[in-house]
Amino acid sequence: MADDQGWQAPGETPRTPPRYGEYAPPGQHAGADQPGFGAGQQPGTPYGSAPGWTPPPKPGLIPLRPLGFGTLIGAPFQELRRNARAVVGSALLIQGILLVVSVVVVGVVSAIALTRISMADAADLDAVTSGSVASIIVSALVPVALSLVGSAFLTGIIVSDVARGTLGEKLSLKELWRLAGRRLWPLTAWVLIVAGVLLGLIAVVGGAATALILVGNAVTLALGIVVAILGALALVALGVWLYTKTSLVPCLIVMERLGVRASIRRSWSLTRGYFWRTFGVQFLVAAIVNIVAQVVTTPVALVYGFLVSLIDPTGSGQLNGGAITAAIVSYAVLLLVSLVIGAVTTVVQSSAIALIYIDLRMRKEGLDLKLVRFVEARQTGRTDVADPYLVETAAAEAPGTPGTQPPAEGSPWA
Repeated sequence: MADDQGWQAPGETPRTPPRYGEYAPPGQHAGADQPGFGAGQQPGTPYGSAPGWTPPPKPGLIPLRPLGFGTLIGAPFQELRRNARAVVGSALLIQGILLVVSVVVVGVVSAIALTRISMADAADLDAVTSGSVASIIVSALVPVALSLVGSAFLTGIIVSDVARGTLGEKLSLKELWRLAGRRLWPLTAWVLIVAGVLLGLIAVVGGAATALILVGNAVTLALGIVVAILGALALVALGVWLYTKTSLVPCLIVMERLGVRASIRRSWSLTRGYFWRTFGVQFLVAAIVNIVAQVVTTPVALVYGFLVSLIDPTGSGQLNGGAITAAIVSYAVLLLVSLVIGAVTTVVQSSAIALIYIDLRMRKEGLDLKLVRFVEARQTGRTDVADPYLVETAAAEAPGTPGTQPPAEGSPWA
């Protein structure tokens, strides 16, 4: 390089100094030949980081490190695209089966009951009416029970897919159903417990308010109204708190293969210190999907209502064949849109809960290190690696303590 006196190294291309007011050519600025801060970095590495630094791997749905709030909000929606055929298809199939069963069971029983009422004698009309109404109510309980089982099964499917998707694996619908089917009964028991506790609390508050109102005097009437209002607010607050603290139970039942009681204790422990973060993620995800659902379904519902009023503006109920066909088609479209929106909502919300579980274990138990080791071992071709989500029995009894356990017989990781 030439100096100010014109000296240059042997074999070096002569460089002409810039004139006054001109910029120096690239590489000819002062200190260009001297290594500076950040010199020797690999392309694409963060500024100022050590050479050879690489970020935590992201083999699948999320990076294998504790997740930021934005990732927890966005990743559940990525699950829709990553394996839509399996998870959304499962949700549509299960909800469709439940809908058909509900329509068939309640419709057939209601038709038979109404026929009995119309054909009953005047002397037996009251007894026949009471029995028919009771049969309709009982038939309506069948779809409710099936929906609880279906909801538990679908949650297991989505949780399994998120767990495997985090490791870069993509399972088919058949494989997901097989994995979720192994934990169906504990999941169903948990759903029944939640439904029973909810109905019990409502019955207590509602019964107390009703008993005060039925006394009849002004004081108890006012007291009954106050009890109903304050009791409803207390139920909402208690329900939010209990739901948030136990929201990880389905993930623990599926991923760690724990029983219901152990899952409740461990969910309570994992969410300790992260209550508002857990609640905030679930609340925001639920708000987003419900707002989108309203934006999509409201226009369809308005069109359906407009078509019904246009077909039968007087409300007489006397429709010709074409009008009946149009009404059926428009209702079928509304029903189909509602099914799709319901499936998407279920997938996103269940995925958010599964991701919260994985994030909390990364933060409190170092699960990210176990997941990285599992991915690295799998890439080397090893097949004897333990399921990274399982913990030892002692660790499960003492929630929040990390541990490992060999894969159970028949485990997909075995």
